[in-house]
Amino acid sequence: MKDRHKWISWHAGPPNLGPAIIAGLGCALPLLLGLLSGHPGFLWASAGAFQAAQANPLHRFGMLRLLLLTLLGACSAGLGFWAAGQAWTSALMFAAFGLLLAWLQRFGKEAGKLGMGLAVCLCLGQGHTAVGGLHNADAVAALFILGGLWVALLAFGLRGLHGLRTWPYMPRLMAVLRVLRRHAKRLPERRWRLHALGCALALGGAGLIVELAHLQRGHWLTLALVGTLQLRARSSLARALQLCMVSLASAMLLLALGYGLQSPPAMVTLALPLIVLGRAFQAHRYGLYVLQVIVSFLLLSESLAQDWQEPQQRLLNSLIGVVLAMLVAMLIHALERRLGNAKA
Repeated sequence: MKDRHKWISWHAGPPNLGPAIIAGLGCALPLLLGLLSGHPGFLWASAGAFQAAQANPLHRFGMLRLLLLTLLGACSAGLGFWAAGQAWTSALMFAAFGLLLAWLQRFGKEAGKLGMGLAVCLCLGQGHTAVGGLHNADAVAALFILGGLWVALLAFGLRGLHGLRTWPYMPRLMAVLRVLRRHAKRLPERRWRLHALGCALALGGAGLIVELAHLQRGHWLTLALVGTLQLRARSSLARALQLCMVSLASAMLLLALGYGLQSPPAMVTLALPLIVLGRAFQAHRYGLYVLQVIVSFLLLSESLAQDWQEPQQRLLNSLIGVVLAMLVAMLIHALERRLGNAKA
């Protein structure tokens, strides 16, 4: 019994079959339409569907969280698409989202998951500007919302099958704010400020590098970096190095799969079961959740790509991302030690 408990301790309880089916169906329709039509806009619909499917519609906050993830994710993707091509605008936008991510992580795991999802959508919006056929940020946001609304329709059906209210009763806003404040008070102020500085420098630098170097598929760089921006990583350089290696290894595994398949139908056939499996066994720990979400978003965004025979650019982008993350981690660690010595 102990061994079994140890095996399932990385995710929250038994498999979530209902949300997993919703995630699979939600992403399947846009991807199949994208395969049949060849239109790049369906990738944004599948991204919106996956973002919305991160919420569990059976929970008390499920439907509210689903709509928030959809609307805020669409805004983030549209802003990333709009800022692409403007180096300093992109740098400031990414730095602002780095601060937002650090601020949300301060309020606990669930708020941190929201911030991570928004940062990922921003990275996808910037990275797909050069490879997609769309030229309008409003169209990107609208397609993203359509995918989220398709998942919302499926979620209402799931609630109906369970005999639940179409819209659950909402708790008082002040009670939610009190819980968030309690989470924030547990974190030392100096530690959070250093983490926020590191997130802003890392994401702002990543956005600037992608634009100044005119990197194709720059989301491989920014997403490899986003996966390392975790609050616990600031406690030691060893932890930061570990996160960088895990992020790089995940990118290399995806590159190997894409290079081996080199076929959009095969990539879609691989991506959909992995999305269903990942949503059924969604990680409870924040670090594993971030890894699941980033890998799934990369799979979705690259599932219809036709240029897998040349993976060098993707690998180079991932390497730059983890090197930048490690450099910023070293800088923040040195600054923390200096402040500690000055205080002593």
